[in-house]
Amino acid sequence: MGFKMGIVGLPNVGKSTLFNALTRTAAAQAANFPFCTIEPNVGEVAVPDARLDKLAAIAGSKQIIPTRMTFVDIAGLVRGASKGEGLGNQFLANIRECDAVAHVLRCFEDGDITHVEGRIDPVADAETIETELMLADLDSVERRRAGLARKIKGGDKDLVDQDRLLALAQVALEAGKPARTCKIAEDDQRAWRLLQLLTSKPVLYVCNVEEACAAKGNSQSDRVAVMAKAQGAAAVVISARIEEEISQLPAEEAAMFLEEMGLHEAGLDRMIQAGYELLGLQTYFTVGPKEARAWTILKGTLAPQAAGVIHGDFEKGFIRSETIAYDDYVAGNGESGAKEAGKFRVEGKTYEVKDGDVLHFLFNA
Repeated sequence: MGFKMGIVGLPNVGKSTLFNALTRTAAAQAANFPFCTIEPNVGEVAVPDARLDKLAAIAGSKQIIPTRMTFVDIAGLVRGASKGEGLGNQFLANIRECDAVAHVLRCFEDGDITHVEGRIDPVADAETIETELMLADLDSVERRRAGLARKIKGGDKDLVDQDRLLALAQVALEAGKPARTCKIAEDDQRAWRLLQLLTSKPVLYVCNVEEACAAKGNSQSDRVAVMAKAQGAAAVVISARIEEEISQLPAEEAAMFLEEMGLHEAGLDRMIQAGYELLGLQTYFTVGPKEARAWTILKGTLAPQAAGVIHGDFEKGFIRSETIAYDDYVAGNGESGAKEAGKFRVEGKTYEVKDGDVLHFLFNA
């Protein structure tokens, strides 16, 4: 499993420019006027992981298959969108299908690019977007609870539980707090996710700064970092223009360009790392002469469920997993060396897969 991140922001904050750079496509029209993104654009990118290349080189794999991350570029929201302003709330449904939300915030000055509210204030912009999403959620919760009122009289446990969770969300939203601030019991987590509330999604703030500030950020991105920390959210600093430039360069030239700018890695890498951390994701590998492949799972996933990411039959008929930690695989220069060093393990159904594990599953067909 990869994960899907919705990219939201006010018009003219660099959202579509960033999307184009990240997906290395021109699918999203980046133009200096509001609502240039009329339909949500979806792009998939390979998740960069140097470990996968290393494993493939050791095993002589003919093919390298990284895991994928999906970005959804959603049209610019404006104040009043939840009540039909601008393009209205027709795009909010696209956010519901995402695992996390990236708020792109304008942290740069540029007199040639207008701001929809006539000022540069990323914290206020974030509050505007959050408010619109909360209002949309509140409207949805109220309508859904009204529809459940008659049905729950019959005592259907699932409907009663759904109404109970919606009520928790309503209390938070009416207090001006996003749904993700609600304390949800472990047993209710699945039902909570199925509610698909916009403000229940983890948030990553993406500070779009001018090129000169790409390495260390600026005073505006510093303000966003303080806000993110207070919320328990994440924040990354990116120059969409730099990302756009390097997306057009060959790998070697891109690396040289990043070094000249004082950057150790591309913004895509930082966004994915932050997204993985937000969602509690990790990677395991399957390696052989045919292919080296990365698979994304949640931290804490047990071996049978990790196998199920490859194919449902692997989980149903799971017997055991042959396991080598990444560092041990590299140190042994492959499976044989790892075995000789005593680093080859056989794990059962209760094994919790670790980030970087190289796995081979045995199962009954």
